This record gives sequence, C-alpha cells and structure tokens, in this order.
Amino acid sequence: MKITTGEIATIVEGTVEGDPDVMIHGPSPIDEGKPGTVSFLSNPKYEQFLYSTNASAVLVHEDFSPLMKINPSLIRVKDVGLSIAKLFEHFSTRKVPSHHISDDAFIHEDAIISPNISVGMFSVISKGAEIGAGSVIHSHVFLGENVKIGKNVTLFPGVKIYNDCEIGDNCVFHSNVVIGSDGFGFSKDSSGNYEKIPHLGKVIIESDVEIGSNSTVDRGTIGDTIIRKGVKLDNLVQIAHNAEIGENTVMAAQSGVAGSSKVGKNCVIGGQVGIIGHLKIADGTMIQGQSGVTRNVRKENSKLYGTPAISYQSYLKSYAHFRTLPDIAKELATLRKEIERLKLINNPQNPEKK
Repeated sequence: MKITTGEIATIVEGTVEGDPDVMIHGPSPIDEGKPGTVSFLSNPKYEQFLYSTNASAVLVHEDFSPLMKINPSLIRVKDVGLSIAKLFEHFSTRKVPSHHISDDAFIHEDAIISPNISVGMFSVISKGAEIGAGSVIHSHVFLGENVKIGKNVTLFPGVKIYNDCEIGDNCVFHSNVVIGSDGFGFSKDSSGNYEKIPHLGKVIIESDVEIGSNSTVDRGTIGDTIIRKGVKLDNLVQIAHNAEIGENTVMAAQSGVAGSSKVGKNCVIGGQVGIIGHLKIADGTMIQGQSGVTRNVRKENSKLYGTPAISYQSYLKSYAHFRTLPDIAKELATLRKEIERLKLINNPQNPEKK
C-alpha cells in the first residue's frame, strides 16, 4: 500500500511542510527510518534522530521548531499520539473477517445473534448468549450461557467468557482472556480444610474496553465485578472478585487488583503493581511500576511509588538517602565514638581530669 505525504496529512488532519507528493509505503521508527517511510516525533528525547533519519516524512507537533536543517518532510499535527493511532490503523495489515459463520462453530439454537457477525472455527456460542451487530468472534472462543456481547466487539482466538457476563460495545479482548472465572474465595473449616465459596455474581464490562492477552477478570461473589467505560488493561493483568476499575483507567502488564478494591477513573497504573483488597483508590492516581498499595488513596491525582507505596517525591528523596546508607552508617558510628569521647572528657569523675 502506498500513499502520499499529502494524503497522510488529510488522514491525520495535519499540514505538510515540504513535498506533499512523496510516496510512503509504511511507517518506521525515527531512529531506524528508511526512505519511503513515515516516522513520528512524540518524545523530545528522540529529537536528535530527526536530524539524521532517512525517513521521508515525520509527524511532529504543530508548534515544533527544529534546531537545524532536516531532510524529511514534516507533517504538523495537534496531537502526535492520536495521529499515530489514525495512521497505523491505515497501514494495519490485520484483516477483519468477512461476515461469515464457520460450519465448524457451534451456535445454540436459543442464542441470539445479529446477521452481520463473524464466528470462527470451533467457537462455541451457548444457550441464551447474545451477540451484537458487527462483532467478530475468532476461532476457539467460548461464550457461556446468557453472555451478552455488544456491537463491534472483537474476541481473538482462545477468549473464554463464562455464563451471565456482559460486554459492552467496541470492546477488544486479545487471545486467552478469561472473563467470569471464580474468584479466589475459600473458607477454612475446623479441620483445616478449605471449602470453596460459590461465586454468584458476574462480570460487567462497559464499552470501549481493551484487555490484553492472558488477562483475567473474576466474577463477583455476590455482587458484580465491574470494568468501566474506556478502561485499558495490558497483558497478564488480574482483576479479582468484586473489584471495580473506573472509567478510562489504564493498567500495565502483570498488575493486579485484589478483591473488593475500587480503583477510580483516569488512573495510570504501572507494570507489576499490586493493590490489596478492600481499598479505594482516588481518581487520577498514578502508581509507579512494581509498587505495592496497602492503604486507601483519598487524595485525587496522587503519585505513588514503592512498597508500601508512598508519595512519589518522598520515595525519590528516601531512595537517594538509601543509596548512601552505608556511608551514613559509617558517619553515624564515627559521631557516636566522638560523643562518647567527649562525655568521658567532661565527666567530673574522670581520673584523667584530676
């Protein structure tokens, strides 16, 4: 697929500075740019590569001012990140299946499906399940009884959605996502054995949610586990029973939220973050990767770091001291010896003073 820089500018609603007729056949990283490709500059740390890249065109912010002469054409846009999304969608080679239901799929006679959906080989649509218009169900997907799938949903191979769960419109679940499995709920009896607690709730996932591969969202014990509109979960994320993730919150890989914790909207949670159960995390909270949150976060837009997580700035200051802890301990030992010496000198009972 080839497209001109002028046509790219139209797609991303930008303006061309340079030749609008340069032919582009695909994108490339700015530090590895090749002729005939388009790149982008969204992080100032990569500006140095703009002056040496061989890419034929580069997307930049509309106010960007180069420090020296550049070779590629510039495409100036209001938001480089959003423009990249539009551009990459144009160049994407991922093929959306045509509206076709495989002969090797099983669809229960009591399932309710729109006429313009796709169902791949060996997928199972159980009794009472509903699938909205434009949805794409790839191969080896399992939908349990009474599962509700909204419009324009994409379920990649291996997705499993247990009974009674509800999925909104425009959601994307990548391979091997599991929705609605039982939470980690057991009760210890007098003999020390663990008895399983049945989970009677379900999972409700609102619209525009994307969940990465091998992530799991457990069903509620009595109430529901809820993923609000616009949430983005990376690969290998665990959301426990009765948890709630607020609107437009994002979580990076290997993070987990324990049971009954409520994460606010517009939060940014780094990789390998752990949030213990029954907590409330305020809107706009940012949590650095590998942090552990063990208490409520009541102040909106807080920035946390460490385990147990504390104020981001406090952690950085504390860590600066921690790195020099051996020197501090050595100085402290020296000061103690000096104090003891001074005490001995000033002691009236010291025989050396007589």
